[in-house]
Amino acid sequence: MRRRQGRAALAPLVMAALTAATATACAPLLRDLGPLPPRFTGPPLSADAVVSEMTSVLAAEGITVEREPSDMLGRCTERLSGRHEPQTVDAALRAALARARSEHGWQDGPDLGGETLTLTKSNWTVLVGFLGEPAEGVQAPVVMSLRCLDGGETSSAPAAPTGPAFTPGPASS
Repeated sequence: MRRRQGRAALAPLVMAALTAATATACAPLLRDLGPLPPRFTGPPLSADAVVSEMTSVLAAEGITVEREPSDMLGRCTERLSGRHEPQTVDAALRAALARARSEHGWQDGPDLGGETLTLTKSNWTVLVGFLGEPAEGVQAPVVMSLRCLDGGETSSAPAAPTGPAFTPGPASS
């Protein structure tokens, strides 16, 4: 019986010692390093500015695209789509991306492998996929996806409508 009481009395002391040792050992790892760096550099760009820039870059290479309406509320995404001659679509897209890098300051984005190229600038990432050989006699589809990193604050999506403020009536007693 005394051994159990002795062990029971010793357990809190051991736990306190382990807690103190853990706190001492982890203290350098838990120090405050300040705020996280921004996820992108430069001022955030608006969706209209990015869409205009990419549309003009593609048009300079002979690719005509249209902006598709963004149906994802609260998401900062845009999509440009069009068609181009199948024999020259890959070369025209690569030339447009090179023009975006050299004339507009876009940088190579993360490597997604396969036939997808990415560019980044400020808070936006552009994805372009290459389809390979399209069917004969049919114009090749061109699709460019644009996504921003800031959660939609610079998106051109309409804001949610705001209703009249609710005013409670007098309480009845």
